[in-house]
Amino acid sequence: MGRLVPAVTRSLDILELFLEGDGTLSAPDVTRRLQLPRTTVHELLTTLAARSYVVPVPDQPGRYRLGVRTYQLGSRYAEQLDLAAEGQQVAREVAETCDETVHVAILEDADVIYIAKVDSTHAVRMVSAAGRRLPAHCTSVGKMLLASLPEAELDARVEGRDLAAMTPNSITDPGELRTALAGIRARGLAFEHRESNPDVSCVAAPVRDSAGRVVAALSISVPMIRWSEAREAELAELAAKGAADLSVRLGHRARS
Repeated sequence: MGRLVPAVTRSLDILELFLEGDGTLSAPDVTRRLQLPRTTVHELLTTLAARSYVVPVPDQPGRYRLGVRTYQLGSRYAEQLDLAAEGQQVAREVAETCDETVHVAILEDADVIYIAKVDSTHAVRMVSAAGRRLPAHCTSVGKMLLASLPEAELDARVEGRDLAAMTPNSITDPGELRTALAGIRARGLAFEHRESNPDVSCVAAPVRDSAGRVVAALSISVPMIRWSEAREAELAELAAKGAADLSVRLGHRARS
């Protein structure tokens, strides 16, 4: 990780102060509560106001409240919450069909985060949890999401990083990973055979938003004792259908 930028940290500290009290603050309030120089506070508030993150309070000279830009960011976050809610519903429907563990995950940097999960009812099943973070290159959802990135963005997330192994089957060579991602792009599905868990295989398909962008991936995870070539083909078809259903819920319309 790179170093923290003090000016950005202080700006965020100021914005978080608005979560308390009546939602309005003056420059002296900020100076006192954050123990910052008055000149620094004035410059930061001026910058935040210029970008509409804070705005002056009408009829209260010198006081500020949160601006429209923070609302826009919050709205975008709410859209992600919608993805989680819709993903949970579709994951439940897929799990009811196959009685295996179903995940929906998003990509963050070089990791995946599971935002929805429905368990199998079998006694032997994958143990995981929504909110868990795993290296993208070790999972079917992660490889599906990496394969969907533009080349420059993929380079930024993968090049120069240590591709750590979670099991002896994990891909740790960048060249091998790129070959695997090319195959995933070609077939539109990603498979993982005991790469993040020595006892589990998975298949994943892409989830698209209204603009056609891949924003998540849906996977089905199966213990090796229930995995076979016939089962793999069946679950691949089901994962693709589940991902397509979730995409439709997000406003995606596939081309004819």
